[in-house]
Amino acid sequence: MASDAKPVYRKQLRGLRASVRNLMKRKAALRKLIEFIRSIYVVVLFVVLEVSAVSYYAHSSAYTQARLLARSNQWSGGVRSFFGGIRRYFLLGGENRVLLDRITQLEERLARYEEVVAAARLDSCLQSLGESKFSYRVASVASNSINRQQNLITLNRGRNAGIQPDMSVLTPDGAMVGYVVDCTDRYAVAMSVLNTSFRASGKLADSDYLGSIYWDGLDPHVVILGELSKYAEPHPGDEVVTTGFSEYFPEGVRIGWVESAELDPMRTSYTVRVRLAAEMSRLTDVIVVENRDLNEIRALQQSELIEQHTRM
Repeated sequence: MASDAKPVYRKQLRGLRASVRNLMKRKAALRKLIEFIRSIYVVVLFVVLEVSAVSYYAHSSAYTQARLLARSNQWSGGVRSFFGGIRRYFLLGGENRVLLDRITQLEERLARYEEVVAAARLDSCLQSLGESKFSYRVASVASNSINRQQNLITLNRGRNAGIQPDMSVLTPDGAMVGYVVDCTDRYAVAMSVLNTSFRASGKLADSDYLGSIYWDGLDPHVVILGELSKYAEPHPGDEVVTTGFSEYFPEGVRIGWVESAELDPMRTSYTVRVRLAAEMSRLTDVIVVENRDLNEIRALQQSELIEQHTRM
């Protein structure tokens, strides 16, 4: 009998231990719940008191009810404005695309308008030049440089437009720019006045004393009128023009104005600094000038009779 009772006691003991463990777990859970309630009861109490106070304040008078209504409308309006701003933000992408398309169209129309205005301005300038031994063509600057020693200008017209080497290049208002040195069917390259290899003949506008125009490679706004006679007596502001002895340039083409002048050590000639009339860094359109008599003059100079006289 004793041996049969042992398993029963053991089973009851295990059940009792399990009950005790469950009781301990429940007790621990209850303790945690109590601690949690203790930790938040202040917050809960504060919220309850706030709600009670607002409710009491809202029903205390018509004035306070109106103020709360206005404040709530303000808050709701702010919320609606916030979400409306978000909606507008997402709609801006489409609006921006429409505006960009419109801006692109306007820029294209403006570019076409500027081309027409430039062409009209150049045509007017060509008409004012009149008939002479020189012929004139219009071109636009494709590329230009001013920060090198050997600066060149590329034009968007070539042999197909009647442009040939040795033609002079002027601004639309007739100021010296350079002369053509080479060309293809569709493009031409001109030697800029801002090239240390450039040479031309120049003088003071109210004088017959002439000198040589060249660039010293320093200031892109200034060229040199060298070997000018001491009797010329240049003064700041005097106009400097071409002489007409050049194969490239017509007589009287404006070069610029005297900035300063200095006699050489022998006091026989002036070296004159000339501020250019042409804005070389802002060239867009130019006039290309052909001397119609140039080929005839060169052929005459190279004739056999002239060579015979030069050999004598």
